[in-house]
Amino acid sequence: TSLRFDGSLNVDITEFQTNLVPYPRIHFMLSSYAPVISAEKAYHEQLSVAEITNSAFEPTSMMAKCDPRHGKYMATCLMYRGDVVPKDVNAAVATIKTKRTIQFVDWCPTGFKCGINYQPPTVVPGGDLARVQRAVAMISNTSAIAEVFSRIDHKFDLMYAKRAFVHWFVG
Repeated sequence: TSLRFDGSLNVDITEFQTNLVPYPRIHFMLSSYAPVISAEKAYHEQLSVAEITNSAFEPTSMMAKCDPRHGKYMATCLMYRGDVVPKDVNAAVATIKTKRTIQFVDWCPTGFKCGINYQPPTVVPGGDLARVQRAVAMISNTSAIAEVFSRIDHKFDLMYAKRAFVHWFVG
């Protein structure tokens, strides 16, 4: 939601670091996008702002393989595109905050940074994704990202035990 396009809530990229990183050492972000609908299975009715917002918090929408329900959120940025009004965004965020399935840390204020861009989401012509009226991209700072690092650590240990690729770095 940049200043290039018209929107009621514009967000600058420098605001992400300000809002998402409470402390310098806690700077690993998790991103998600919703809705991801194939062109063959496109819905006849369009999804509401509340539905795509809830979908953005689902594990299937995450860009990294981890379950955000196993962690706690520290901060969240929601960037909407398309036919979205601030009233619907505020209602969707209020619903998310009152849900018990999504947990937030208690040691820092858990705000939502929201941006709205009236430009509709674009699709690649002839691509697999369906054209939708509205979409949301979410960048969040959550402790669930630790699952990704533990999986990488485990895979490294397996490869190092077999001395895979070590010859590139030794003598």
